[in-house]
Amino acid sequence: MKHAALRFLAFFGLAFIAGWLGSYAQRGWSHEARVELQVSDSSPASARLANLASAPSSFQEASAISTPTVVFIKNESTVQYNSPLGWFWDFDPFGSRGPSMSTGSGVIVSADGYIVTNNHVIQGAEKLTVVLNSPKKEFTARVVGADAGSDLALLKIEASALPTIRFANSDELAVGDWVLAVGNPFNLTSTVTAGIVSAKGRNINLLKNQFPIESFIQTDAAINPGNSGGALVNASGELVGINTAIQSNTGSYTGYGFAIPSNIVRKIVTDFIEKGEVQRGFAGLELREMNADEWEELGLNNSGLKVTGVLEDGPAYKAGIRKGDVLVSVAGHALSAKSDYDEHLAYLRPGDALNLEWIREGTKKAASLTLISKSDNQALLMKGAVPSSRLGADFQPLSASDLSQFGLSNGIRLVNIQRGGVIAQMGLPNGFVVIKFNGQIYREAESLISAMEKATGRIQIQGRDPNGSMRTYNFYSY
Repeated sequence: MKHAALRFLAFFGLAFIAGWLGSYAQRGWSHEARVELQVSDSSPASARLANLASAPSSFQEASAISTPTVVFIKNESTVQYNSPLGWFWDFDPFGSRGPSMSTGSGVIVSADGYIVTNNHVIQGAEKLTVVLNSPKKEFTARVVGADAGSDLALLKIEASALPTIRFANSDELAVGDWVLAVGNPFNLTSTVTAGIVSAKGRNINLLKNQFPIESFIQTDAAINPGNSGGALVNASGELVGINTAIQSNTGSYTGYGFAIPSNIVRKIVTDFIEKGEVQRGFAGLELREMNADEWEELGLNNSGLKVTGVLEDGPAYKAGIRKGDVLVSVAGHALSAKSDYDEHLAYLRPGDALNLEWIREGTKKAASLTLISKSDNQALLMKGAVPSSRLGADFQPLSASDLSQFGLSNGIRLVNIQRGGVIAQMGLPNGFVVIKFNGQIYREAESLISAMEKATGRIQIQGRDPNGSMRTYNFYSY
């Protein structure tokens, strides 16, 4: 009996220690969720429930896994309401300001309250409220970071032990894969719709931003207003994208929905948590897509992007790339669409290396360059620019490479044209190159600014539009 009692106590003690260690490990995992997002193990394509032969008979498990991680977001703001008289006058004396409410969705990415959503869901908010799926508990959220270029934002609520989504590798997602859209359309919370991936790498010119990232996943899973910021998940309930937009003439679903790939989301969320802003790398390149005839003429196999501009003294310029070259691969990946290039750069940060291959006059060249930051890129863009507050624009003399590229002997570019300023009132577009002012050539920005600020009477400006056409503008100044 004595030995039996001792064995029982030993067994009980070991069980207690094991339970305590398990609890400790669980608490440690929850703490790590602050910066360590859950990522699924990469598996071969054959392991995916991706084709019709292996189509799941039910999405019950995927729905059960993902639905608790998707939240309802309320955006409270103040907007200007116009009276009907505002349609006929330049101002509306009877207009008024009042409260407005818009809604969207978000996805919990860490147990301690980080939530990813769309930038347009939280834009203009004076107060953001997050409502959990279950229980329907409300939290006031603060914005950790927001980025118009990717249309992503990260919120934080003060909570713990929240259900979190696991990130899948969106590169492994294929056209034809089953996906679910989870969100809150039309204020209908916890709605799940099913469909397939219709296309990848879509650029729909949605993000009217200086540095947009557009490489959307297209799906026919029904996405409606209110789904923005919600989860697009695979048949295992893992995040493959953040639902962002629909293509519709009615404002409701018509068969085309678009989501930001999870790999881009994960990188940007990490930037927000660690730096408070997106760390985006720039190569100093402007590119356009090529058509089949251009590819065939160069003997390319449906891949290649035309280099339409190279920022002088930028990384690409230093690597030897010039306007007119054809960029064929980045980091070993062939480029058939500009979205391929944009998506790859979206994964990188300033200081990262980028291997490029390009073709010039039938010869393939290769080099590695180091990406620069947005501020460094902007500084190169504005190199030599002289501001004029009176005229409302910056005046930038063309570099030697720009002059050669445009076939000009002189020219001063107008940039950062301010709304309501003198240059804007003249109707001169941003990027317009002044070649002559009142018949006179000016090679220094300061000299041109002085002449324009003092000019009265008849004024004539000759120059080159951003599209390359030569234009002459005539004015009369009092």
